[in-house]
Amino acid sequence: MTFVVAASNSSALNDVEPGLLGFLVVAALGVALVFLLRSMNKQFRKIGPPPEETDADGLTGETGQRPQRGLAAHRAAMRAAQADGPSAAEPPSAKHD
Repeated sequence: MTFVVAASNSSALNDVEPGLLGFLVVAALGVALVFLLRSMNKQFRKIGPPPEETDADGLTGETGQRPQRGLAAHRAAMRAAQADGPSAAEPPSAKHD
């Protein structure tokens, strides 16, 4: 009988709830996160885009088009390499499908 009373008493001691202190800690972390994100965005706006060696309107060359970047530039380079023939990195004995 004493064991049952002791077991019920210990389970009450092991029930842990976050309570007000847990809420205040999470709320403070959320408020700090908001202020840190606002500060980070302000610093990124100060950096600005990198200066490019282009015309004043951002266009280059005779065609009046913006330079290709990223995947479009990669695809254009691959098309140009295929048009030029086999590359130096590819052995001449390699078969093309």
